[in-house]
Amino acid sequence: PLSPQELRSGCFWRGVLAEALATLIFVGVVLGTSAAPEPLAPALAGGLVVGALAVTLGVPQANPALTLALLCTHKLDTLHGATRLLAQCTGAVLASAAARLALPGDASLVTRVSATGTAGQALVWEIFATFQLALVAFATSDWSNPQAGLALGSAVAAGALTAGPFSGGSMNPARSLGPAIVTGIWDDHWVS
Repeated sequence: PLSPQELRSGCFWRGVLAEALATLIFVGVVLGTSAAPEPLAPALAGGLVVGALAVTLGVPQANPALTLALLCTHKLDTLHGATRLLAQCTGAVLASAAARLALPGDASLVTRVSATGTAGQALVWEIFATFQLALVAFATSDWSNPQAGLALGSAVAAGALTAGPFSGGSMNPARSLGPAIVTGIWDDHWVS
């Protein structure tokens, strides 16, 4: 449990700020490359930026799905989890607002179920991609070296390439929530 003294500490708030900043950067990079016509660009850019952020910011989750997994397995207490979730969603909304101002059209910002399959198939692929990312995140959670960044970045890129044709390959509820809030487009949002 978090003590009142720890809540006032700079370490606690640096962790919250790292989550917001990492999510802002991740979502901004992915949305910036979503304007590219081929799906390879967002997948590679997302993987590269996650790898870089893991090394520079000390492996922040920058992903509510991973934060919830840590909460469910008692590796993170409720207050830490809640503040990180709020920071991640705030970072995603700020990045989405900036991307909406900078990019033409809202449709490319939002993750969607593709015409390739059904919403159910998209959900299965999204769960699979998120599971493999969570598995890697748990395996690297105690690392603070470049191998953690390489493993996490590779998992993000692989998951985006695998699930992308069906669900957009978000694997990150904040990445999907930010653009949905900013654009008002909520089609099949429950999948991502």
